[in-house]
Amino acid sequence: MPQRIDFYFDFGSPTAYLAWTRLPGMARDNDAELVYHPVLLGGIFRATGNASPMTNAAKAAYMTRDLERFAHRYRVPLAFNPHFPINTLTLMRMATGVQHQQRERFPELMAALFSGMWVESRDLGDGSVLRQTLERHRFDPDALLAIAADETVKTHLKEATAAAVERGLFGLPAIFVNDEMFWGQDRLDFVQEALEAGR
Repeated sequence: MPQRIDFYFDFGSPTAYLAWTRLPGMARDNDAELVYHPVLLGGIFRATGNASPMTNAAKAAYMTRDLERFAHRYRVPLAFNPHFPINTLTLMRMATGVQHQQRERFPELMAALFSGMWVESRDLGDGSVLRQTLERHRFDPDALLAIAADETVKTHLKEATAAAVERGLFGLPAIFVNDEMFWGQDRLDFVQEALEAGR
């Protein structure tokens, strides 16, 4: 039975973007199942009393430089979005709905939104920019906005976020190998070690 990697993410997190660039390859190399969990970071912060490190000027400056270091190490593009922070509620509802209703297109949507946010520095909180981004990746914006407005999808995202908090999450990205949690993309070395130990 393959090991399982649970990846909890929000498109508004640059560290979640960096983790996303690495985890599919790690899962493949370790014969592990990678399970994606779209959740709302703002909801997790409210439930746990946590806040983005970007709210502290000194920490924000350090993290921005640290993100650049990791992007260089991973050999992936990264451009800090000047529109940050962006309200990702619609994006996360889209991801939740597409994951359940159009599963075969879920990886494409993740690529479109993660790259739009953290490679192209697009303001995905702006409705017209979001529409343009979706169209560029051959998605029907009206169909995805309808999915995001579906009450069942809204409820599912709320429940997924609440379940994440119940599981012990306080920030993103959070990665579980089986039942062991690792917080932050800078803990991927520990994720790899856990996968190797479980073989």
